[in-house]
Formats: sequence, C-alpha cells, structure tokens
Amino acid sequence: MTATPDAAPADEAADRSAADARSAVPGPRTPASGAPTPPPYPPPGPLERFGSAAFARVNRTREWWELPGPLALLNLRVLRDDLRRENLYDTYGAGGERPRRAPRRLAPYRSYDGSGYDPHDEDMGRAGTRLDRNAPLALSHPDDDGDLMDPSPREISRQLLARRSFTPAPTLNLLAAAWIQFQNHGWANHGDNEEAEPFTVPLAADDDWAGECPMRIRRTRPDPVAHTTPDAPPTYENTVTHWWDGSQVYGSDEARCRSLRTGERGKLILVDGRLPADPRPGLDCLDATGFNSDYWVGLSLLHTLFAKEHNAICDLLAAQHPTWDDERTFHTARLVNTALMAKIHTVEWTPGILDTPVLRRAMNANWYGVLPRWVTRQFGRIGAGEMLSGILGSPTDHHAAPFSMTEEFVSAYRLHPLIPDEITLRDHRAGGVLKTVGFDAVQGAATRTAVDDHGTSDLLYTFGTEHPGALVLHNHPDALRNLARLSGEHVDLATVDVLRDRERGIPRYNAYRRMLRKRPVTSFEELTGGHPGDTPLLREVYEGRLDRVDTLVGNLAEPRPAGFGFSDSLFRIFILMASRRLKSDRFFTTDYRPEVYTPEGLEWIDRNTMVTVLLRHHPELGPALAGVDNAFSPWRGL
Repeated sequence: MTATPDAAPADEAADRSAADARSAVPGPRTPASGAPTPPPYPPPGPLERFGSAAFARVNRTREWWELPGPLALLNLRVLRDDLRRENLYDTYGAGGERPRRAPRRLAPYRSYDGSGYDPHDEDMGRAGTRLDRNAPLALSHPDDDGDLMDPSPREISRQLLARRSFTPAPTLNLLAAAWIQFQNHGWANHGDNEEAEPFTVPLAADDDWAGECPMRIRRTRPDPVAHTTPDAPPTYENTVTHWWDGSQVYGSDEARCRSLRTGERGKLILVDGRLPADPRPGLDCLDATGFNSDYWVGLSLLHTLFAKEHNAICDLLAAQHPTWDDERTFHTARLVNTALMAKIHTVEWTPGILDTPVLRRAMNANWYGVLPRWVTRQFGRIGAGEMLSGILGSPTDHHAAPFSMTEEFVSAYRLHPLIPDEITLRDHRAGGVLKTVGFDAVQGAATRTAVDDHGTSDLLYTFGTEHPGALVLHNHPDALRNLARLSGEHVDLATVDVLRDRERGIPRYNAYRRMLRKRPVTSFEELTGGHPGDTPLLREVYEGRLDRVDTLVGNLAEPRPAGFGFSDSLFRIFILMASRRLKSDRFFTTDYRPEVYTPEGLEWIDRNTMVTVLLRHHPELGPALAGVDNAFSPWRGL
C-alpha cells in the first residue's frame, strides 16, 4: 500500500464533482475544515454495568440459549454491548501510523475504493487499510515458526478434519454454502500470498500427500505499512473494501468497476444473461466480476444473479427518473442492490444457519427493530435508537474503534466443511437426476464450462435441493484437501486453515473463549460434549495439552445450541461484527433515507427477498420455490 495522497485521483474527483452537481440529493454535508475527531466511546452507564454483571453471573451456570425467550434476547443484547466496548482494537494504535484526515465532502453514493464514508476519517474502511482485531493486541502475537507446527497442522487435517463420510446439514441447501463465500469475498481478502520463504510442514511417514514433500505453504503477504508502535503484533492489509458495499460484484477500485459496466443507463455488462469471461490472460475460465478468486459454479450463479438484479433496479430507476445519466443511475442501483444483499444475509441466511426462534427474532430486530413492520411503514422510525426500529436509519456509531474488518472475523468464516465432494445435478423441470460430478468439475478452470454444459436453471435447482456439509469435525472435503489452484499451488486447505490462524495470531481455543467472556473448558471430555468418541483422539493429537487446541478445531467440536449450524464461541464474533457492519456504515444509518436511495429504492429493498430475486430472473423455478419461505432452506423436490 502506498501513502494516501491528499486529494483523490483527478478522474475520480472530477467524476464525483459531476455526479454531485447533477444530484438533487440534499443530504450528506461537507465536513468543516479541520473537523474534530469523534469523542471516545462512552463508558457503560449504571444500567449497562448492572446488566453486564447480572448476566455474567447467570451465564456461569446457564448459557443464554437455556434462558426463556425474552431473557435470552436481553442476554444477547447485553453481550453484544459488552463486545462492542471490549473487543474492538485498532491495529494502527496511537502511534500515528495512519494520520486521520477529514474528507472534503461526503458524497451521496458509495465510493469505488471504500473511502469517504466517515466525516472525520477519509480512509476508514478503504481498500488497502489494515484488518483490525477483536482480540486484545497482547493476545495477537503468533508463535515462532517452530511452535506454529505444534502440533502439526497437517496431522490435524488428517486426524481431525478429513472427511470420513459426508455429514450433511439437513436444514440448509447448497445455495447457503455458496452465499457465505459470495458475501465474504466482499468483506476481506489478504491478497496474494508471498512466494518467498514458505512455511515447511513436515509429513508423517504414512502421509499420502500427493504434492511435494515436505509440504510448502506460502506465507500471508505482510503489511506494507511498517509499524511504529513498539511490540505490536504483525498486521495485514485488506485488499478489498471493508464495508458491506457489494465490492465482490462491483470491485474495489474505479478501473475494475468501470470495466464491468456498459456505460449506459447504469447497467453492468451481461451477454445473453451471462457475465462475460474475464479478459485477463489465463482467466477466461472465470467470470468478469468484482472479485473472482477461489471461484466455482456456486459463486458464478450468485454473481450473475445479482448483476441481473442490479440491471433490474436500473430499469426501475430509469422509469422513475428518465433524466438521470449513467453515473447517477449506477450509483443509486448499487446502493439498493447492496442493501438488499445485506437484508437477505441478515434476515434470511443467518436465521437459516442459526435456526432458533430467539435468533430469528434477534436478526429481524437488527434490521427492523422489535416493533411490527407496519408501524415503521406507517409512521417511520420511532426514536433514534436501534431497539424499536432497528439499525437502519439510526445514528452511525463505530463504538470503541474505527470501523474495519478483523482477523478474528476472517477466521470465523473458515467454513470449508460446507462444501460437498460430489454434487448430484438435477433437472429443474421434473427433478430427475442428470448426473453426479465431483467438485473439481465445477471449480477453478472448469467453472464457465460447467455453467455452459449444465445450464443456470438446472444448476440453481440443484443448489436449492442439495445439502451442504455440516460444520463438524471429520467433514472437511477431500476436494479441498487436495486442491490445484489456478495459481499453480497445490494445497490442503484444511492444513492451510489451521496454519493461517496460528500465523495471524488468532488465540488458541480456550484463550479465544476467555477473551469473549466465555468460561474456558476444563477437559477434553467437556470440549467434545456429545461426541465422546472424539475425546481420546483430540487428547492424543494435542498430547493432552488443552491450551494448544486450535480455535478452528474447538469451534467444530464444542457442543452448540439446538438448531445452530456453528458454535456459540464463533457466534460471539458474529453478533459483534454482523451488527457493526450496519451500524458503522452511514448508508445503512444516517443516509438510509429516500433522498439518497429514492423512495422506490427503499421500497424495493423492503419488499424483496432471495426468493423474489430468484423468481424475477428465473420464473421457471416457480414450482420448486412454491411455499418456500427461506431460499437457503431445501426447496421442494419435483
């Protein structure tokens, strides 16, 4: 990352000025010169302190999910507030490594690179700035290279993670697995790994690894900005924007974004209903889109679907605002499309994978508030807080640190067991089996060919009716444990997952629980809970050292609330960061209003779901989606 210039590039600045001059939006104000830094996050008041102390005492003997519904919701609210105060750490610290500067003005649309969202800090959330931490910085130092291999990450892959037989997640469909990767690609990426001085992973005598021996794994690309704070842990750069802004569809820089657009009526390029091939040498097997690393058919389906949705929103805006030019139509459609994706993730995908009544109510309250939806539709927001009318339209708040994605959040989405090794393709008209293909036949270099061969309609129906894998031990797909990447790397992603957490200073499992105010487990028996058969194996692999258990392994092993697709420990990172992505973003808070989105844009977001998006662009799926409330649950078999 190079030093940020004092002014935006000339072409972007000119584009902003032209678009703003044409815009009738009265809203975002120009910050005053030398705008003061925001005040520090306030300490908890008496009521908050009482709530924290009371539930800390209750949770010594009863977890939040064991409480009656209203108390469980209140427990989650108190826990989220505690996490906002105590688990947000700025890796730039107080050393002045990234001087804050106020933007010249706040534009009424999302920028190409994520800059200009905050009135006090032009670069907050911009592509090329650091990932921060949920763990205290003192806990974020990695072990030295020798201890990084203790115990061997490859042996953890072989003994604890490798799929013995496919364990399905019966309440979800494969579209849910593709969706989380689709969203995650818009939140964080460490960039290309370093080729020099790779890690060397020793292999056991009976290891059947097909790649080179010893196994070599490239290191994470180091932060290009040197630390000035003494004894700071290593940090890494996010190469995409930190915001929930659809950058996986639109890109994280202006050149990439403009290459994806037609230049007319705000639309994205689609050719016969398909995204075009990536024009870069050797990448024509992938779609031209905002971010297409680790690409496969599941991602292609979703990138194409939401490019179509963007263009449908453009048609709506053009009908209502025929004098608008390409630029204004594009930026407004991007706002609406991005907010719809955020809504789908919040009130559909999340309650799908965390399938409990309390979580359904909690996630709906995040978006809508606790009041019935008709109240907000009839009377608008009630009060400025989040509780009654939800986060949308409430005041922006970064809580205890400037907004960014975090390393612990990246770690929380190591969800590779969701991927099956084989996919049974089905006919969307009658539901019959067409053929079964291995995962390698639908990923990487085979992606666009697979879409051509099997067709979007049959693939979407297949993804709606196939189950993903469950997030448990012994269920990591063989296809990803022996993966040939387009870059030429041959990797075991299960080994890489374990090593990446260690390399990036993710605390080991019990330290991770402590930092999230969860009581540490005291034995391997307690850790494995309802799966006592795994107890001796974990004890053997970790040589009886409970403090060395990796967070990834602990999260897959620990008992979880009924209906939960992943662990409560991991969920605590989620409840902090999921709401923060909304609360810190002015386009979900102070600028979530008709002057910015247009009245018809807000109506589009409010009225649509993943099911309506699918049916708008693929009405032939109507019989399979009849009566389906959540598109990430299994569809009707035909």
